Amino acid sequence: MSDEIVAPTPTLSPSAPPVPTGPPPKVTNRGRTAVPIASSNSDTTDVPEFEPFGAPGPRGFPPLTEFLDIWDVDMIKRPDETNKKQHHTMLYNSDYLIVRRGQEFQIKITFNRPYKPAEDKFAVEFAIGSSPQFSKGTYIPVFPTSERQSNWPGRIIDTNANMVTMGITPLASCIVGKYNMYVAVVTPFGIRRTRRDNSRDLYILFNPWVADDAVFLDDEKERDECVMTEMGIIYHGAHGDIAERDWNYGQFNYGVLDACLYIMDRSDMPITNRGDPIKVTRKASAMMNSRDDEGVLVGNWSGDYTYGVAPTSWTGSTEILTTYASSKMPVAYAQCWVYAAVFNTFLRCLGIPSRVVTNYYSAHDNDGNLRTDIILDDTGRIDRNRTKDSIWNYHCWNECFMARPDLPPGFGGWQVVDATPQETSDGMYRCGPASVQAIKHGHTCYPFDAAFVFAEVNSDVVFYSRSRDGTMELVKVNPTHVGRLVLTKTPGDMTRRDITDQYKFPEGSTEERTTLEKAEEYGCKREKSNLPEADVDLVLPTLEVSVGDDFELNMEFINRSDERRVVDAYISGSVVYYTGVTSSEFLLRTPRVTIGPNKSVKELVVVESKSYMKRLVEQANLHFIATGKIKETGQIITAMKVVTLHNPKLTVTVSEGGKMSEEMTVTVEFKNPFSFDLEGVYIRMEGPGILMPKFKYYSMVPAGSSLTWTEFFTPHRAGSTRMIAILDCPALRQVQGQASLTIEP
Repeated sequence: MSDEIVAPTPTLSPSAPPVPTGPPPKVTNRGRTAVPIASSNSDTTDVPEFEPFGAPGPRGFPPLTEFLDIWDVDMIKRPDETNKKQHHTMLYNSDYLIVRRGQEFQIKITFNRPYKPAEDKFAVEFAIGSSPQFSKGTYIPVFPTSERQSNWPGRIIDTNANMVTMGITPLASCIVGKYNMYVAVVTPFGIRRTRRDNSRDLYILFNPWVADDAVFLDDEKERDECVMTEMGIIYHGAHGDIAERDWNYGQFNYGVLDACLYIMDRSDMPITNRGDPIKVTRKASAMMNSRDDEGVLVGNWSGDYTYGVAPTSWTGSTEILTTYASSKMPVAYAQCWVYAAVFNTFLRCLGIPSRVVTNYYSAHDNDGNLRTDIILDDTGRIDRNRTKDSIWNYHCWNECFMARPDLPPGFGGWQVVDATPQETSDGMYRCGPASVQAIKHGHTCYPFDAAFVFAEVNSDVVFYSRSRDGTMELVKVNPTHVGRLVLTKTPGDMTRRDITDQYKFPEGSTEERTTLEKAEEYGCKREKSNLPEADVDLVLPTLEVSVGDDFELNMEFINRSDERRVVDAYISGSVVYYTGVTSSEFLLRTPRVTIGPNKSVKELVVVESKSYMKRLVEQANLHFIATGKIKETGQIITAMKVVTLHNPKLTVTVSEGGKMSEEMTVTVEFKNPFSFDLEGVYIRMEGPGILMPKFKYYSMVPAGSSLTWTEFFTPHRAGSTRMIAILDCPALRQVQGQASLTIEP
């Protein structure tokens, strides 16, 4: 059914003009423009090979043989040549020249005779998009003489017989994308230029190595990690039991750079905006998800991935981005770490320094009140029908590094961008860029979406008791639960780095109070009630449990008063998604605990695997909430704990040796440790510089049996790398394995 609104056809008099037929003109919100705004990098304009200065004489133009003619243009584009080495683009698997803006690159032009600077005039022309214009920076002529220069300086570096080596420096704020290049020679009768040749196209990227570029990053180790490193670690699991996931960003793989430019084309982003990292990252934040713009990834938290790939099954970004660019359709499916990982590839590929960040106990605050409300009934038990807020066990987003000239000084540097579709921002599902400094200091009014990210790391967990007549009484506030830990990968190392202090001051410090007061000035409201502290503490243990194990939950009630205390406790165990949403409850105990003065009592709860195994959802999280009402004082005590069940491992073995262009083997082995069959099993594996993504499907792996998959591969790049593999099926998600190897030249 069409979305087009068809008006009723009016009754016409004989003298009325004819009714126009065909589709109505496309309506845009751009107002009146002389020409359509160029918004596609793939569109080009045919530039004439000869552009006459005037009308020809009766016999036409005379032969142009005595004037300078172009025989050949060498783009110096091989990975081992000077351009790609100096511009840090030698790893891109591309036959084209790829350079970074604000930095000189060279080309060699061969003429039909030696170049004479006093007589010959020529220019190297660059054009991007349709209808290139000098005033918009989409057409740039570069001249070899100092007397005449454009925004992009040019110079003759060397002259050798008929060959001229020319140096060209793109403006440090120029448009990022794919340019067409021509060489034009001035004759008395007109301009003669080279024919359109795709092999002379070049890509110009952001340049974090050059101080004039808005994405300049002065820390060499950080820059190498956040631009050049392909293999990353994404942290997940729970605050007390942190897990790691290897991910191949693959920003240099064949087809990925073109896919990133296609994403900007698909968003109808004006070509003229593509030199501004603020606009590029904000637009891309919306385009990574498919919610309102047919973007890259379809989100799915249902557990049913029948019509796509389970989010837990992906090993890298290459397959996702190249599939999107070739199919022109959103790719299924993603959850937060997939959005963050693919966004990271996009940013690094274009030259914007970026990293994936994980926030443990991340609040999803959709009303800006900085509170996550949990409702208890009058017995101290959670009222699940009325408790709507949830806290994600973890949430992944990205940080990218850039100047923020739109903000006061001091708020540049790391910026949060988040592609997971949680809330709309300016009418689209996107988030950021939000200054990390602004979030830390409570300046939640600064664009873009600083208040939302501030709430993700600073919300209070507020417990209310609801009586039978519907009245609500505040019983407990936990100001330290949310934003407990913020992690990213350590530059140059496969270890984790705690960056919590970049988002918030220490709990209870003077600076923290000042920050919260500042946030309140901008409309963020916290719960400030001072409740008397309960004199009984409830502690849940930290456990490491494997999938399929029975285990014991040993809770401790500690009485800090000089009198006996009786606690009516309520212990609930639920299977939850990592977003904090409950799937099903599998355990309920309601013990009464008596504790002597200044004593402690342990309450043992045995959890059998048969009670939770059939209910498990992906990532195998069990969420325990214990609440209790102290009989003598009426106070409520609470404790929460997420137990992430550990999966069995994949064994990944790579053959000995390891040399470029010599065939090797990788073997993946797995044994089903369970008493039931695993059905619908996918194994995926890949490795930067050694193996493009591959997968294998097994309809069933019987209980207690093993599988072995051996694959041949030929490394095409020297250096240290990793082979990663993931096994995934509906009953067992993200079983991983990896092997490190070094490839000799």
